[in-house]
Amino acid sequence: MLEESHRYFHQAADVLDLAPKVRDILLAPVRVVKVAFVEEGDDGELMHFTGFRVQHNNARGPFKGGLRYHPTMDEDHASALANLMTWKTAIVDVPYGGGKGGIDCDPSQLSRFELERITRRFIERTKEVIGPTIDIPAPDVNTNADVMAWIMDEYGKYEGFSPGVVTGKPLHLFGSEGREEATGRGVMYALEEALKDRGGELAGTTIALQGFGNVGSHAARLIAERGGKIVAVADHMGGVSNVAGLDVPALVAWASEHRTVAGFTGGDAFDGPEIITWPADVLIPAALEDAINENNAGYVRARIVVEAANAPTTPEAAAILHDRDVLVVPDILANAGGVTVSYFEWAQNIQNFRWDYDRVTAELEKYMRRAYASVRDVARQKGCDLRTAAFVLAIQRVGRAALSRRSIREEIDLS
Repeated sequence: MLEESHRYFHQAADVLDLAPKVRDILLAPVRVVKVAFVEEGDDGELMHFTGFRVQHNNARGPFKGGLRYHPTMDEDHASALANLMTWKTAIVDVPYGGGKGGIDCDPSQLSRFELERITRRFIERTKEVIGPTIDIPAPDVNTNADVMAWIMDEYGKYEGFSPGVVTGKPLHLFGSEGREEATGRGVMYALEEALKDRGGELAGTTIALQGFGNVGSHAARLIAERGGKIVAVADHMGGVSNVAGLDVPALVAWASEHRTVAGFTGGDAFDGPEIITWPADVLIPAALEDAINENNAGYVRARIVVEAANAPTTPEAAAILHDRDVLVVPDILANAGGVTVSYFEWAQNIQNFRWDYDRVTAELEKYMRRAYASVRDVARQKGCDLRTAAFVLAIQRVGRAALSRRSIREEIDLS
């Protein structure tokens, strides 16, 4: 994944004709933290874990990014995601840099009490390198509002009342209205803008959706409320389709109870992997990395792809889709709604003032539509696809911020 993110970076750097040493400076992380710790399980057995926090760039503000709890979590994965967060925050123009991290644990094999102890021990070991003005973690894979509450509480033992140390907290514990649905809502806004570029509108548009977790389910609900037709949904256990459009509220209720869309009686079952080549106007991959690859990209029938997941399209697949004139809204733009509302939550915490739901959603819409327009303008100016344009815009913003912080002898052109 790190290699893929660097490949996209270099494509944009080529457009800007950046010198190799400038590229090295922008790609290198500021800090990589690795901590090992042992915690006692509920059964008395000792459990060993390794935690990571990669802080990529803070030229535009504090490091920002999620914490992922997964057995495969490692330094390379954290580095790639931290890198992408730097560009993502720059694209939506929020005052952050990129960070990412996590613990190599499997929450499905841990009790709630074990998970809390592991979280607190990780924060105990990393408290010196996080904070409201240093690095602000957030939820990611297998972490949620409860985990963020534990982090806030543990950090507060050492630094006092500091709700701004994390975002994605429970609403009753200084979280923000609209945070849970923010990424899915941002995906909807990105889709609406992409449809405008192709002379269409959301009402009546058919959508195939891979993944029905937090992002996918909220995106589906919000798109359906605006007249979009969700004709197929798949997850890791199967898929369900309905040419007339699925009953999304009923599907959300089913998935909430059964933890899968498989078996839903409001449509026809199909094998999950078929979703990538489903006959629909739009494909929204909201689940797996590398879901669209060189083996299936040539068979994608959608004319617009909106990347709700992180890195769902390989570079080889991206080139194939570009050659086939499929409009791809890249992940660092399409799924930036989450970090945008995280910024709103952090701002509320700093101000000790709460925004209402309408203000949060109105501000999110403004940020997402403005970001899409900025990326589209760069794409037209440079004659490139939206992904390359997004990286160009991000590199320009991060590079200019870095250059403004100190005088250098060599002139660097970022235009």
